[in-house]
Amino acid sequence: MRVGIVNDLRMATETLRRIIESSDGLEVAWTAVDGRDAVSKTAGDRPDLILMDLVMPVMDGAEATSLIMKTHPCPILVVTATIEGNARRVVKAMAGGAVDAVETPTMGLDGSIRGGAPLLDRIAKLQRDPGGFRTSLDSPAIRDAISPPSSVASVSSNHRPSVVLLGASTGGPQSLRRVLSSLPTSLHVPIVIVQHIDHRFVSGLTNWLSETTGHQVVGSRPGPMRPGEVVVAAAESHLVLTEGGYDHRLEPADSIHRPSVDQLFMSAAACTFKGIAVLLTGMGTDGAEGMAKLRAAGWHTIAQDEATSAVWGMPAAAIRAGGAMEILSIDEIGDRVASRLGIVGAE
Repeated sequence: MRVGIVNDLRMATETLRRIIESSDGLEVAWTAVDGRDAVSKTAGDRPDLILMDLVMPVMDGAEATSLIMKTHPCPILVVTATIEGNARRVVKAMAGGAVDAVETPTMGLDGSIRGGAPLLDRIAKLQRDPGGFRTSLDSPAIRDAISPPSSVASVSSNHRPSVVLLGASTGGPQSLRRVLSSLPTSLHVPIVIVQHIDHRFVSGLTNWLSETTGHQVVGSRPGPMRPGEVVVAAAESHLVLTEGGYDHRLEPADSIHRPSVDQLFMSAAACTFKGIAVLLTGMGTDGAEGMAKLRAAGWHTIAQDEATSAVWGMPAAAIRAGGAMEILSIDEIGDRVASRLGIVGAE
């Protein structure tokens, strides 16, 4: 795996270089001193992964992430000095397409490095779940395997939806914002979200979504579902649904993602109530198996289309698995959910 390093501090760049060069299967592709430099170097030599700092002169990491994902998409891991202090910047970078975030390792006066293990753990996680970027979906064989349903009406459920589930990963915060913004704040059903994000960033995400959508968005807690609430999985565990409401579970502990969209979807498929499930932009395949189970159980299922996805991995996987009843652009999804909920004025 070839890795690009973006950081304006020479010591931080050297620390990251040593970690990468001392790890089997990893090599440094290039280094950049700010976001603009990173955008330019990515255009000329797209690496397998970019380690992106946030606070830099000329162009910060969040803006650079957004530009790279629009022009030459590849996995971007935010590496920041402080998670808590930069929570809002991290959310902005993830809205632009960053896949995860980790604190910057440090080097002592004796040359010893502290904090390298979490970084290498995140990189290993990305190596286990690499699929989904546009460049990996350009082959005719993959496109031929994706066949949209011929008739939505023939498979649509007649059940009145009682909950809306949203699953997202890379680029998800922005897609979540656009879906929630198109829905009225006076909903009569709960909305439950699993976004691949470190649990330490959830408060920043919920605050950002609340401010930008008008909905009151909160972190998840075990207990009953309440009409109109918007809940984001907030624990370092899986968020699942039961007949009685929400619960958090550690198993399966070996999941690539925790929380997992699949675990939310599959738990809902085992319940007696029905609803609407939406799989948004994201790298990998999480949510595909669960969406197929939801569709089989009578739920209405929607996948975000390729054109409006930052990374068309998870939605494409759900389509291939036969789980998606509809494939819609991000601007159409909110209207479709509103329509299925019977909201007056929805198309």
